[in-house]
Amino acid sequence: MSETFKFPTEIVELPSKGLVYPEDHPLKEGKVEIKYMTAKEEDILTNQNYIDKGTVLDKLLESLVVTKIDLKDICTGDKNAILIACRILGYGKNYNFTYDGEEYSVDLSSFDNKDIDEKTLLQGQNIKFTLPSSENEVTFKILTEKDEENIEKEITGMSKFKAGGVVTTRLKHTITSVNGESDHNKIKDFVENYLLASDAKALREYIKEVSPGVDMTFNDGEKDIDLPITLTFFWPELG
Repeated sequence: MSETFKFPTEIVELPSKGLVYPEDHPLKEGKVEIKYMTAKEEDILTNQNYIDKGTVLDKLLESLVVTKIDLKDICTGDKNAILIACRILGYGKNYNFTYDGEEYSVDLSSFDNKDIDEKTLLQGQNIKFTLPSSENEVTFKILTEKDEENIEKEITGMSKFKAGGVVTTRLKHTITSVNGESDHNKIKDFVENYLLASDAKALREYIKEVSPGVDMTFNDGEKDIDLPITLTFFWPELG
């Protein structure tokens, strides 16, 4: 007779508080349920095919997230929060790493969520910003993993023809309206031909400021180090 085994699970609070998702989205409540790592997930971490394709962390999340969601719908900041929670549940809060030839150890549970400010959100999960130099008013969205994937594909495609650039491509995918105009072609035209460099810089800084996520900055007493979430984040021997 077969026996049913139950996996212990935990609820993770998302930095976005669920505010960046549509009303009917499973993450709208700002929480996600994940299960503890098992030997199955260690198999995923060591799967050379996943490693070569760069999909190992996505495959890991597919296995660990209990809440029924499309992982590509998750905003990047929430994904990072989930990955950190999975790492703590799987291998503990202490993370040892090497940076510039120096050995460091950090407590992952000490990193704080950078929660989104509900006051910045308009209806439809957009955020408004007035460009300081031109005074044009733009709205933008918090990018999801699917958005990031599309941006990367577009940048890669353009690089083959030496056309376009990273800055304008990201902004064309991020900006949702300019002075109330939401037509994509008009947004593209604005970014390519009318967006001042000073305004672009100010917008990028504001997007970084208000985007939800996890502050992964570690100070070694002399400088700030931004900890990357890579394969070795879960298991150093696998790097």
